Amino acid sequence: MAQLMSFLIAFSLLAFAPLCFCGKSSSGYLYPQFYDHSCPKAQEIVKYIVAKAAAKETRMAASLLRLHFHDCFVKGCDASILLDSSGSIISEKRSNPNRNSARGFEVIDEIKSALEKECPQTVSCADILALAARDSTVLSGGPSWEVPLGRRDSKGASLSGSNNDIPAPNNTFQTILTKFKLQGLDIVDLVALSGSHTIGNARCTSFRQRLYNQSGNGQPDNTLDQSYAAQLRMGCPRSGGDQNLFFLDFVSPTKFDNSYFKNILASKGLLNSDQVLSTKNEASMELVKKYAENNDLFFQQFAKSMVKMGNISPLTGNRGEIRRNCRRIN
Repeated sequence: MAQLMSFLIAFSLLAFAPLCFCGKSSSGYLYPQFYDHSCPKAQEIVKYIVAKAAAKETRMAASLLRLHFHDCFVKGCDASILLDSSGSIISEKRSNPNRNSARGFEVIDEIKSALEKECPQTVSCADILALAARDSTVLSGGPSWEVPLGRRDSKGASLSGSNNDIPAPNNTFQTILTKFKLQGLDIVDLVALSGSHTIGNARCTSFRQRLYNQSGNGQPDNTLDQSYAAQLRMGCPRSGGDQNLFFLDFVSPTKFDNSYFKNILASKGLLNSDQVLSTKNEASMELVKKYAENNDLFFQQFAKSMVKMGNISPLTGNRGEIRRNCRRIN
């Protein structure tokens, strides 16, 4: 009887355990409850500071979301992007995708400082990035998801990885897809995660070639709506103005929604890497259409794909460390 009771109790605990897309790495699992005992206020602290930063500057939500993406695509989700150059470490902040572009580092510093006071050397910088990305999405009106936790921080960075592995705005569709596949992500993840461009900005230098010289023949990109191109030229000249900022989604630039996909169907995707989703591959075009028609479907897949991306090669167990300061190794 005692054995039966213990079995029933164990079964009931399993039955009511929250479902999550937990990630398995070679040294252990990531799971949402990782800090429930060691730092129960961790998620609350991250959420509070992200909300404060986004209230001060709306653009910060997109910047924090992008940091997680640029971190995970280089050596996995290990906070390598946060390391400054020192000793043998050459910072990923110097790479082409990140230089004069990646931002939000001060917000991560503030979160880390608060967490170190609450529970010293417990919450990793890599997990802070994953939580900040989720909270930024929710604050902008997007979906929520349980973030699997338990990542540890790298003891190195990869400038070459940052230069080569992060998809670039002017990459071909096939190159972008290949870069996603190398991370264990597929075409569905590619299209859904591109939807993060529903918020945030891009610099003139990221899309100038589309306005003036798309194929090296002195002609603009013929897949770009002409009236939209004319508007963009007013703020993005042939030379100069490299850092001038433009909304990635001009319809609802600070709201996380599916208007990004509607823009693409109207030939008004800002970056070449946005527009090719509907012009270079039939499967991706069908996904663009589906997400343009159904915001809920986009939200569901975005959440799934974010968890999947957050599970790229995490350091767990005894690998890596928990940095005291996200900018340098201990």
